[in-house]
Amino acid sequence: MDTTDLLKKVRHIEIKTRGISNQIFSGEYHSAFKGKGMTFSEVREYQYGDAIRDVDWNVTARFNHPYVKVFEEERELTVMLLVDVSGSKSFGTNVQYKQELMTEIAAVISFSAINNNDKIGVILFSDKVEKFIPPQKGRKHILRIIQELLNFEPESKETNIAVALEYLTNAIKKRSIGFIISDFISPDFKNALTIANRRHDIVGLRVFDQRETTIPKMGLVKMIDSETGQANWIDTSSKRVRDAYAEWWHEHTQKLEDKFKLSGVDYATVATGDDYVKPLIYLFKHRGA
Repeated sequence: MDTTDLLKKVRHIEIKTRGISNQIFSGEYHSAFKGKGMTFSEVREYQYGDAIRDVDWNVTARFNHPYVKVFEEERELTVMLLVDVSGSKSFGTNVQYKQELMTEIAAVISFSAINNNDKIGVILFSDKVEKFIPPQKGRKHILRIIQELLNFEPESKETNIAVALEYLTNAIKKRSIGFIISDFISPDFKNALTIANRRHDIVGLRVFDQRETTIPKMGLVKMIDSETGQANWIDTSSKRVRDAYAEWWHEHTQKLEDKFKLSGVDYATVATGDDYVKPLIYLFKHRGA
């Protein structure tokens, strides 16, 4: 993509996703994520109705009178986007590629973040961390993020989500909101997910293409793995082959859902060509409830 086309694409995505963020997600984002981080402010004397969990027992013992800790909502959060840039991002059969959908979702979250005075940073990953963009504020920063997502060429085409989660855990010390945007076809990452979610607030956003869910009946077809480059001839006329693949996809989806649930991580699923606004709003409302 040459510079002129890239800038046009960036501008198009900005107009579309900024409008969606301003009109729809501002309030939902605030209720879903603001207030999740609280900082200690002061102590004061206990008043009727104060929660027992807020009692400062050390101060209470010192003055022989109950005191409670007072907390304030953190006014500024750090939002980190962990975006899968492996070879499978270039797959898509219905209107758009997964890469384009992931870029739009990342842009919506980014504009929602800066509308709420939060910083936004990015970790681009394959089976290694390909690029780290430190958290900042501002429109120019978001346009840089969009540009990188559209035009970035990774060194590796394979995927390892655990590597990205471990990097987030080690590199970002302040508690942050971490959105993993990926198709989640990766070696096991449950331990890394659980550990990262203890330090940060992790949210999974799974992007897939409908064509990935089943194999159509097309006869003998040469299929190439976009991440490993391995080619295999598949007899798609075989019902046994088609059924086996459909079963694998179902099991993969179920295992992924169980992994998120056991790790205490909220997630949403979006398909290329579908309206991503509804699942994101549902996710945000669920978190803000």
